[in-house]
Amino acid sequence: MSRSNQRWLLGGGLCFASLLSSSAWADTQLNLTKGVTAVSREVYDLHMLALYICTAIGVVVFGAMFWSMFFHRKSKGAKAADFHESTKVEILWTTIPIVILIAMAVPATSTLIDMENNDNSEVTIQVTGSQWKWHYKYFDQNIEYYSVLSTPREQYENQNGSFAGNGANKDENYLLEVDKPLVIPANKKVRFLITSDDVIHAWWVPAFAVKQDANPGFINEAWTNVDKPGVYRGQCAELCGKDHGFMPIVVEVKSPEDYDAWLNEQHALAAKSADAEKASLSASMSKEELMQLGESTYMAYCAACHQPTGLGLPPAFPALKGSPIATTGSVAEHIDVVFNGRAGTGMQGYGKQLSLKEIAAVVTYERNAWGNDTGDLVQSADVKAAGGE
Repeated sequence: MSRSNQRWLLGGGLCFASLLSSSAWADTQLNLTKGVTAVSREVYDLHMLALYICTAIGVVVFGAMFWSMFFHRKSKGAKAADFHESTKVEILWTTIPIVILIAMAVPATSTLIDMENNDNSEVTIQVTGSQWKWHYKYFDQNIEYYSVLSTPREQYENQNGSFAGNGANKDENYLLEVDKPLVIPANKKVRFLITSDDVIHAWWVPAFAVKQDANPGFINEAWTNVDKPGVYRGQCAELCGKDHGFMPIVVEVKSPEDYDAWLNEQHALAAKSADAEKASLSASMSKEELMQLGESTYMAYCAACHQPTGLGLPPAFPALKGSPIATTGSVAEHIDVVFNGRAGTGMQGYGKQLSLKEIAAVVTYERNAWGNDTGDLVQSADVKAAGGE
């Protein structure tokens, strides 16, 4: 072998060795994460098995190809062999792929069966995707709530409301923080029933190896069993519309003792909220109080579509400034749209998300902000009378 050929082989070998070195893999962020559940670790092992097999096949095939091209080129006097059909070769290139596929299919099938097995679950939670937030309902606990992005708007919007990303400094969990995380117990099998209120979403938590579509009118199932407490994050993995990028998932895994304490706390909060709702029916808020609460509620729940200026994003999200619904329309109709939504449009109902007082305040705000100035004041009793439960 000539000295130039030796240098070429040595250089190629060093490059290949550097790619496979532990330090090179340690610095990369492109590999699949291992996860925190037994199933997620099985998925990781399958991924690595397939990667190693594909890498080995690639090395053998491309190695043979480049070796042949380099050492059997015409300039070196090589002459192409002249043969036709080889039963042995045909058997080999049929048998070897079959063996490889079987070797990959057996563990993959076992893992897929485990991922679909929801038997003996100890906690069942319904997960509902809704533009653009998640709703969690705990079966047999009478606990349900919405989980909404809590990253401050100034971190991802300019003052004029355009998405530019040059607002306030972004924190560590930029666009991956919510006001109320999903809470589940550690070392217990948790079953998820996943569906949607409107369009197709996808509930995806990489650390659990759970990614399941949320389809309107259908229920898909998934499960997890997390070994240790912690906070794990995910996102909607389906292009579900305008605010798809603002629909994070946060799961807080608590010890069984802390989880039971959390359940008791949620029951106490629900009872307190019910009492406050009843009290609000007999109380009246001033215009200043209604406008203040209405503005904060509007900015949290409505501004993403209808904009802080009330100008909306026509035609999908109409303007509220000067609109008939917020000016000349009846208060009862306005309440109905906010409470129940409007079928066939992007306007969802907020009756399950907001209290009677918050709905009264936001309707008051919309009827008096941006120059609408109707003078209408809406109270909790008005929302109740208009059909709010």
